[in-house]
Amino acid sequence: MAITQLVKDGKLVDSSASATSLSTKTVAENGNSLDKDAFLQLLVAQMKYQDPLEPTDNTEYISQLATFSQLEATQNVEKSISSMGANDLVGKQVILKVTSSVTGETSYVSGQVDYVLHENGEVYLSVEDKLYSIDDLDTVADSNYMDAVSFAKSFSNEIKKLPQLSQLTTSDEDAVTKLYAAFQSLNDYQKQFIAEDDVKKVESLVARLAVLKAAETGATGTEDGAAQEGAAAADGE
Repeated sequence: MAITQLVKDGKLVDSSASATSLSTKTVAENGNSLDKDAFLQLLVAQMKYQDPLEPTDNTEYISQLATFSQLEATQNVEKSISSMGANDLVGKQVILKVTSSVTGETSYVSGQVDYVLHENGEVYLSVEDKLYSIDDLDTVADSNYMDAVSFAKSFSNEIKKLPQLSQLTTSDEDAVTKLYAAFQSLNDYQKQFIAEDDVKKVESLVARLAVLKAAETGATGTEDGAAQEGAAAADGE
């Protein structure tokens, strides 16, 4: 069998280095981490393209194989721990960081884990009737925290529906008072999640509403007094 080797500028090219570099580049371009499969591919490429005149020492192969075995064992342990820990997430509030396979855009999904599915060596979390990979798990949150954040978001949305201070009328009284009462019913922990601007707006609307009602009551009182004076004058005639 003939031995061939690349020659460039009158010098022999180290094909083993080229193969290793190429394999590493391929892994990087594919966006994959250097897992056990990639490690084995690199080892095979090194053995295949080594310089026959200066072969790699056997002890170095043994060392690399030991490293490979250790890597595989570590990954298996991590996967086992992840699988067992996933079962403890049932009933917990979680936040998932999901990347679309179509657009590549990242979004966040939050909700309670209903159950955990183990299938073909993979672990999936059921949240809001949809299955997500355990790899998408970003945060495990306390239920009180999630409730407070959810209310703060709803509160902010309702605040946006209310009119500006200059456009407020007494017809808005019901919406304003209900929203303010809901805020007042919160405990100190929940209140700290409400945006400061939202609190200022609802308090300003409540104060302005009181002024409008007082003015309206005063005008009604004046009209009633004038009517009573007119009636008295008519009786005198």
